[in-house]
Amino acid sequence: MPVDELIKVLDGLELGAREQKIVGVALIEVKKRLAFLNDVGAGYLSLSRRADTLSGGESQRIRLASQIGSQLTGVLYVLDEPTIGLHPRDTNRLLDTLRAIRDIGNTVLVVEHDRDTMAAADHILELGPGAGERGGEMIANGSAEEIMKGSSSTALYLRGEADGTYMPHPKRHKPSSFVKVRGARENNLKKLNIDIPLNTFACLSGVSGSGKSTLLYEILYKGLRGKFDRDFRERPGKFDSITGYEPLRNIVLVDQSPIGRTPRSNPATYTGVFTYIREFFSELQESKLRGYQPGRFSFNVKGGRCEACNGDGVIKVSMLFLPDVYVKCDVCKGKRYNRETLEVKYKGLSIADVLELTVDEAAEFFGAVPRIANKLKTIQEAGLGYIRLGQPATTLSGGEAQRVKLATELGKKFRGNTLYLLDEPTTGLHYTDVKKLLILLHKLVEQGNSVLAIEHNLDVLASADYIMDLGPEGGKGGGKLIAKGTPEEVAKANGPTSKYLAQFLNEIKRGA
Repeated sequence: MPVDELIKVLDGLELGAREQKIVGVALIEVKKRLAFLNDVGAGYLSLSRRADTLSGGESQRIRLASQIGSQLTGVLYVLDEPTIGLHPRDTNRLLDTLRAIRDIGNTVLVVEHDRDTMAAADHILELGPGAGERGGEMIANGSAEEIMKGSSSTALYLRGEADGTYMPHPKRHKPSSFVKVRGARENNLKKLNIDIPLNTFACLSGVSGSGKSTLLYEILYKGLRGKFDRDFRERPGKFDSITGYEPLRNIVLVDQSPIGRTPRSNPATYTGVFTYIREFFSELQESKLRGYQPGRFSFNVKGGRCEACNGDGVIKVSMLFLPDVYVKCDVCKGKRYNRETLEVKYKGLSIADVLELTVDEAAEFFGAVPRIANKLKTIQEAGLGYIRLGQPATTLSGGEAQRVKLATELGKKFRGNTLYLLDEPTTGLHYTDVKKLLILLHKLVEQGNSVLAIEHNLDVLASADYIMDLGPEGGKGGGKLIAKGTPEEVAKANGPTSKYLAQFLNEIKRGA
C-alpha cells in the first residue's frame, strides 16, 4: 500500500479501549514515521517497493525521513541535490522538512541549484567563478537577499534576470509525425494512450510517481529497442501496441549511469577522441623512427603501457569486507605508460601529459588538428570544458556522465532519425549549464533527430517544443495523460505542472 493511502487507513481505524491499550504506542510511532515519508514527497511509494528501483532523489529523501524520525539534535546534515526528481509542488514540502530539522537544533547544508530552495535558505555560499580549474573560490556569501544584490551568476538567476532559455513560439519545431503508444499499463500507468512527437524536443512532466520513468524506460525504450536490435533481450512493460516508429532508424537511452565502472574508463576513451590522439602521436617523427604504432599509446594493451599496474596508473588493493582501495602505482607514478612511450612528445607534452589536460586546454593544444579539435568542441558545447581527458569515469557525477554521452552522440557523423530518451538531464546543472544543454538538445533536433526528456525544471519545460504532462497525482493517483501541447497550451490546463508553468511564463513575459 502507498504511504499516503496507509496514513488514511490508520487514521480511520476504530479501536476499542482494550485494543487501543495494546497497539496505541505502536500506532503513534508508525503514523509518525509514515508522516515523515509523506512530508518529504515520498507518499506515493508503496512500502514493499524494492530499494534498487528507487531513484537517487527518492533514496535520499527516505534517508532524510528516517533522520527526522530519530529526533537527534546538534547534528550537521549534508545533502547533495535533494530536489532531484522532485516536482516544484513537492519542493515546498521538502523545504518544510528541512526547516523542521533545523528548528529542533540541527544544521543543514545543501548542495543545490533549485531557485526555490536557494531563496528559502538562511545563508548561501556560492563557489566559482567557473568550473573545474576555474572554480574553487568563494565568490559570494550571505543571506538570499544579500546574494541577490550582487552581480554573480547566481544573483542574476535568483533575481529572474538570467534564464535566457525560453524559446519563443515561431522558433519552435513542429512534430513531423507521432509514435503512438496504446494501452500502456505497467506499474502506475492506467491503460495510457499517448502520442510521442517526432523531430521535436519534447518533455514528459508530472509529479513524482506519476509514471514518467515507467513510460520512458519500460514502455518506449524496451518496447522500441527490440525493433531496432535483434539481440536486445529485455522484456518491455505491458502495452497493447506501439506504431508510427517507422521513420526512426535507432533509439538511444542517454541516462545517468556511469560511462564506466573502473578508473580505466574516461571521457577521452568514451567519446572516441583518444583514438585520434593515439593515431596522431604514432604519426610524429619520433614515433616513426622508433616504429611505434597507435597501439603503443594505448594503456589497454601490452607494449607501451606500464606493466606494473597494467596501464591503470593505480593498483587495486582488496580490503575484503570494505570497498576496494586504489593506490597510485609507484613504478609509473600514475602516468600509465612506460619510460620509452613517455619520451615521445608533441609541443613538450607526452601522451600522459595530454590525458591530464582539461578539455578546454586540449582544444587549444590540438587547435591545428581538425579531427581532434572537432571532437573536443562537442564536449565543450556540452558544458564540460573543465573535465580532464583522462579523468576516471568513477569520479564523474550522474549529470556529467549524461552530458559525456550526449557529446558522444553529437560527435558522430550525421545519421539523423534517432529518438533520444533522457532522464532529468538538468541534474546537477547550474542555469548557465542548463542553457548549454538546451542548445545541445535543440541542435540534435535540427540534425533531424527527436528528443524526449523527463524533466521538472521550468526553464527546460518552457523551452520545449511539446510537453506531455502525466498525473494528476503520484502512485495510484497517477498514470494518466492530463495535458499535452506547447508550453503555452499546457499552462492553460488544470494540474500541478500547468499552475507552475503558467506562473513561470508570466514572469518571463513581465521580464521581457
